[in-house]
Amino acid sequence: MGLRITHLGSGSRGNSTLLESENCKVLIDCGFSLKQTERRLSRISIEPREIDAIFVTHHHGDHSKSALKASQKWGSRLYCNLETAMKLGWNPISDCRTFGNLERINIHDKISVLPVPIPHDDAENIALIVSNGDGNRAGFATDLGEATVELKRHLKGCSHISIEANYDHDRLMKGPYPDSLKRRITGRGGHLSNSQTAEILREVMTPELKTIVLCHLSDKNNAPHLAESEVLMRIGDEYNGGIFISEQSGPDFKITVGDESLSSEIK
Repeated sequence: MGLRITHLGSGSRGNSTLLESENCKVLIDCGFSLKQTERRLSRISIEPREIDAIFVTHHHGDHSKSALKASQKWGSRLYCNLETAMKLGWNPISDCRTFGNLERINIHDKISVLPVPIPHDDAENIALIVSNGDGNRAGFATDLGEATVELKRHLKGCSHISIEANYDHDRLMKGPYPDSLKRRITGRGGHLSNSQTAEILREVMTPELKTIVLCHLSDKNNAPHLAESEVLMRIGDEYNGGIFISEQSGPDFKITVGDESLSSEIK
């Protein structure tokens, strides 16, 4: 079945992405309430107890909110790095399994996950590079102010990339946020603008890249058409794949990464 990717929703009010391989299901982040997460999984006919593992990228609530409760209720293994566990008050022995940067984790020998450190506020944030052993890789990176050389090296050659396009620079600068918040958002530990995301994709894009999802768009400082048009302006002449927008209200679509990348709408 390849690697199936479903963004359950993405934005400042919650983030979660489902990955499915043959006989294996993994959540990246669990930032909605437990009830809301289960509701979104039911929309795509997934029984929560089928989830084998939950990876939390960092301790901020819109990525970690119900992860511990979900893992305990569903019997899913919970993974994060040690710094995230400490900031959330989780016990690395009884509550979760911890990993180091660039330490590969294999889930049921079906999905392989590589955590790559990325800069974001006071969080020990990670991007994830995921493979299900068929030669295709998928990259997931949100909540970062810039892409490190290491991240770009691992994104290069991916068949799929989900990456944040948080804000349109002009909208942010002309908007009502105080200057201190604008500086934080645009700083190295903040978020990616549409133009930064477009430039990163231009740098890492190879013929293997078939699908892109732009996620974690700001409600106040961005719009789907602005993010998509900025990316297409930078990569459109060289990219023949699909571009999708993950919105807060998801899930809206599924992407299957395999010999051919396919997408389908969720009714």
